[in-house]
Amino acid sequence: MKKIKVIIEKNDDGYWGHSTNIANVVGYGETLDACKTNILESIELAKELEGNNKFPYADGDYELVYNFDLVSLLENYKGILSNVAFEKITGINQKQMHHYATGLKKPRAEQRKKIEQGLHQLGKELLAIEL
Repeated sequence: MKKIKVIIEKNDDGYWGHSTNIANVVGYGETLDACKTNILESIELAKELEGNNKFPYADGDYELVYNFDLVSLLENYKGILSNVAFEKITGINQKQMHHYATGLKKPRAEQRKKIEQGLHQLGKELLAIEL
């Protein structure tokens, strides 16, 4: 299965997304969900194009992989995951997470990896829950 890498960034207008490896895969929305929906719409439009601009994969042959800048990620999930929660799942102290969330400081590659691994571990734990 091919991966379509999409960078998601937040600015004053909302969320913007664009693919780094497939042409014409772009999106915008005031919310992250709206941006993702718009990206899917752009894929459907690209399937109708001809030549080099045509979307190269059939349904089910690809998956979207979202790459966030840390400020956008933390902004989007701040109502769900607090700095306390991020400290618990990553081991990075709350004050440092606040600096990352506000853009005051940028995390080193090692810190970004800790955050990513913490979120993935949380996801695995949540997927294992049965009620």
